[in-house]
Amino acid sequence: MTIRPARIDDVPHLVDMVYELAEFERARDECHLTPEQLTAALFGSSPAVFCHVAEDAGTPVGMALWFLTYSTWEGLHGIYLEDLYVRPSARGTGTGKALVAALAAVCVERGYRRLEWAVLDWNPARQFYGALGAAPKSEWVPYRLSGAPLAELAASSAALTS
Repeated sequence: MTIRPARIDDVPHLVDMVYELAEFERARDECHLTPEQLTAALFGSSPAVFCHVAEDAGTPVGMALWFLTYSTWEGLHGIYLEDLYVRPSARGTGTGKALVAALAAVCVERGYRRLEWAVLDWNPARQFYGALGAAPKSEWVPYRLSGAPLAELAASSAALTS
């Protein structure tokens, strides 16, 4: 197994894995990612999203898609792991741990203090994350603004700032 930064020819495999993850998370109908979108995000002129790929015998079997965060309290960047996915055929082989370890190494190498992510409360991967030494942050409640409420708030922007 090899862990490496994603290459442009990985994009079709990565998109497939995102859809596999969406299916696992029981939200396939909410996933709309296209290869063109992911190519632009990862390899455009100003990439703000990054990805590491796990491959076995030249075939991608896992991915860690991430982006930078910034902590005002630390005064430093960190990494937010958006998606960690290992195909069923590669689970239990250390692939997931190797992907997270690669991101931890990026953090240490660059002086980042945090590697963070969210996981569904029913996902058995919570045991895996705990075994890595990660701790849940139960005092923080995630919020999301999307769809019509996002559009309505955006529409009020001009009136609120005039």
